[in-house]
Amino acid sequence: MIAVIGLVLGVLAGLFIEPTVPANLQPYLPIAVVAALDALFGGLRAYLDGIFDERVFLTSFLSNVVVAALIVFLGDQLGVGSQMTTAVIVVLGIRIFSNAASIRRHLFKA
Repeated sequence: MIAVIGLVLGVLAGLFIEPTVPANLQPYLPIAVVAALDALFGGLRAYLDGIFDERVFLTSFLSNVVVAALIVFLGDQLGVGSQMTTAVIVVLGIRIFSNAASIRRHLFKA
């Protein structure tokens, strides 16, 4: 429940405060959003499976964002930033669609 309240407060704060992202951090924002979506879909799947744990969700959420950003940062330092960004998006996208399929099967089981 705390996660849902935090999510709602974060969305409302983003809508009303209109934060700006520094130009040097803008390439990492889409990666952070996709990593956060992966954690959210994973948390929803765990909730529907009856194994949701707030601590696991929080650590998954934070570690997904940090690890994805570090991979892209490392790619930037090596001169292959766009390729690393694509790789991270593909991997997280696969996980998101896998979780979405599991959620769909759970919600619409016969």
